[in-house]
Amino acid sequence: MKFLLSYFLLAATMGWAQAPKATLTKALQAETYIGTDAYTNQYFIDEMAFYKQGPDGKYVFKDFSLGPLSKVDIINPLKMMLFYNQTNTVVFVDNRLNEVERINFNNLPRFVNIADAGNAGNNRVWLFNIDSQQLELYDYRQQRALQTSLPVAGTLVGMASNFNYCYLLFEDKLLTFNVYGSFLSEIEISGASSIVQNDENVWLVKGNEVFTLAEPGLHSPKKPSEEKKVPLPEITVKQLHLTQDFLYIYDGKTLHQFANNPPKK
Repeated sequence: MKFLLSYFLLAATMGWAQAPKATLTKALQAETYIGTDAYTNQYFIDEMAFYKQGPDGKYVFKDFSLGPLSKVDIINPLKMMLFYNQTNTVVFVDNRLNEVERINFNNLPRFVNIADAGNAGNNRVWLFNIDSQQLELYDYRQQRALQTSLPVAGTLVGMASNFNYCYLLFEDKLLTFNVYGSFLSEIEISGASSIVQNDENVWLVKGNEVFTLAEPGLHSPKKPSEEKKVPLPEITVKQLHLTQDFLYIYDGKTLHQFANNPPKK
């Protein structure tokens, strides 16, 4: 991933007129593309159901009683997290999309009204409490918040996370927190509609343009991480996903795969 990021940033810095070409394109019928794993299985949402299809087979999880599926976190492909905003519920599924565990936050002793969620590993989830405007690292075994941030003003646009960091995207800023609940950085951001992360690097979608910020949580407030535009061909950017070696962009009909091909010297 670091080689891929370096390649895109180098291209942007040099001002290349020619954007990288997709090494693979594939038709995909989906409302929301989630991602592709190391075995080239695709994950997506269509008609309120979650699908996995590829070399491992085709699997589906659906429970219409939970309402629309708001988000899927596939950081752990053996225990993926599904978040249903309408019913305030998180469901964990295995690699064949069999339900493993369900957490209805409406029924817990301490009610939490969730705007967004992410898998934090070790029986923990990242939660953004929309009532208190706070980020929580929540242990669903102990049914308690292990860490809680200070309240954050603004409207949450999106959240990206891994087992170490959580990134909150607002209309005018990007905030980074670590797994200990510590606030790390605030960067002025505007116009971004979605956010993904990979290897502590953040990727933002603004219209049909993609921007990166290298490890924003590790930069000082006096010298924050800077947005770098990723050179891409003229395609619609509906959703994107990153793996160790590839950048995937879904345009609503076709999935485009861009390989890590550093320029020859």
